[in-house]
Amino acid sequence: MSNNTYRVLVVCMGNICRSPSAEAVLRAKAAEKGINLEVDSAGTIGYHQGEKPDSRAQAAAEARGYSFFGIRARQVRARDFEYFDQILVADRANLRDLQAICPAEYQNKLALYLSYSPCSISEIPDPYYGGLNGFENVLDLIEEATECLLKRI
Repeated sequence: MSNNTYRVLVVCMGNICRSPSAEAVLRAKAAEKGINLEVDSAGTIGYHQGEKPDSRAQAAAEARGYSFFGIRARQVRARDFEYFDQILVADRANLRDLQAICPAEYQNKLALYLSYSPCSISEIPDPYYGGLNGFENVLDLIEEATECLLKRI
């Protein structure tokens, strides 16, 4: 990679569980490896605009040493499609939602986050209505995919 900053946007539905967790993990892992990466996250819906991430997501990630400092929920904006080099999405439903609004010239930037993972699971499950184990599982999936993603940047 050149000295230019590579920009990644991570997207889920509400931007309070999966995508902020992936943002925190990706930011930390890139910094550990000295990779010049700008990371942000957003949701396909704006229900939680301006809110902090879900407290359960924060607790699980912070227990592993990840920081949620400065992360607040926001909705995907039209300019995101041009600005970011890659837009990684938690699941197929949100990927379809983005494909429906993304200009044709930027469709190639869209991918499932777990498309970088060697595991057979293709979607990050939404842990919102489940217990704490769901948030741990989400982090496991994100961490594995992130390691593979960073090898390709």
